Amino acid sequence: MLLELTRWLQQLEGLFGLFGYLTFRGILAALTALFLSLWWGPAVIRKLAQYKGGQPIRQDGPQSHFSKAGTPTMGGALILFTVFASVLLWGDLRNKYVWVVLLVMVAFGAIGWYDDWIKIVKRDPNGLKSRWKYLLQSIFGLAAGVYLYLYADVPAATTFFVPFFKSVALPLAGVGFVAIAYFWIVGFSNAVNLTDGLDGLAIMPTVLVACGLAVFAYASGHAEFARYLQIPVVPGAGELAIICAAIAGAGLGFLWFNTYPAMVFMGDIGALALGAVLGTIAVIVRQELVLVIMGGIFVIETLSVMIQVASFKLTGKRVFRMAPIHHHFELKGWPEPRVIVRFWIISVILVLVGLATLKVR
Repeated sequence: MLLELTRWLQQLEGLFGLFGYLTFRGILAALTALFLSLWWGPAVIRKLAQYKGGQPIRQDGPQSHFSKAGTPTMGGALILFTVFASVLLWGDLRNKYVWVVLLVMVAFGAIGWYDDWIKIVKRDPNGLKSRWKYLLQSIFGLAAGVYLYLYADVPAATTFFVPFFKSVALPLAGVGFVAIAYFWIVGFSNAVNLTDGLDGLAIMPTVLVACGLAVFAYASGHAEFARYLQIPVVPGAGELAIICAAIAGAGLGFLWFNTYPAMVFMGDIGALALGAVLGTIAVIVRQELVLVIMGGIFVIETLSVMIQVASFKLTGKRVFRMAPIHHHFELKGWPEPRVIVRFWIISVILVLVGLATLKVR
């Protein structure tokens, strides 16, 4: 929106050409989302508390969580609103990838909102039944995958690349591409949701991964940088750096209120949407495996649940004291802030490893 205005003003004053640079608009997008989060945050929390939007606590969870019952949830709506507003202001609205990611964010956010609504209104900690949740996620995930395949501009946009190697690339047919897009979008949507169990645990890794993906998006959209770094050139993908920057700014603003002890929880409305967005961006910039590395915390949390369920069904025994794995460490006696910060540290390391793949090729 403002980009179009500055393009017109550039005809009158060359200084406005500064707004054409992705890096400058990315900084503005992050600051705008951060400011809006800090500004709107208190009002959103008060409104959620007024409508008794409190988080129900699982009875089989750690006893230390019982004191959190009633803390306002659905705070992820604040993140989505600020990201959307910031991107509308500073993003190039003529870019198809911008709208694909925004629509995925809105669609998965709507699923999360309905899930949270069931938890709050019906006081059902389990929320929307899994089969319906996965059905809705599958519909939107497949729709995004089909669109990205049908409207791919270059062969690289539908090729599967392996990090750390220069020439390992697998061209994907329609079914293969759509399947990978589906698993990454839906998979990371649920992975972030599983991670969102402690105050600030999910949002900081999301911010860090968004920053890492912003680097890949910027480089992929810049032909000269992409060829130098030997990553796929995807025309138009650079604009996704604006969305990544907005997520980082909105996430940090939300963390101001979500840090231990949390004043508000993200809820499924935020977790499902943000995970789907990270998966969609990784698919567009052709860095699916790099997302697995950078989002390793989300992957580990998901694997811990899968291992726990499989072990119990096959042997009747549990591998972890409780899954997801952050609850396992809580039950071992780690204070909640220690679990959170250590997971953050691991996330920083993993994002750095993911960024290192830019040169180790």
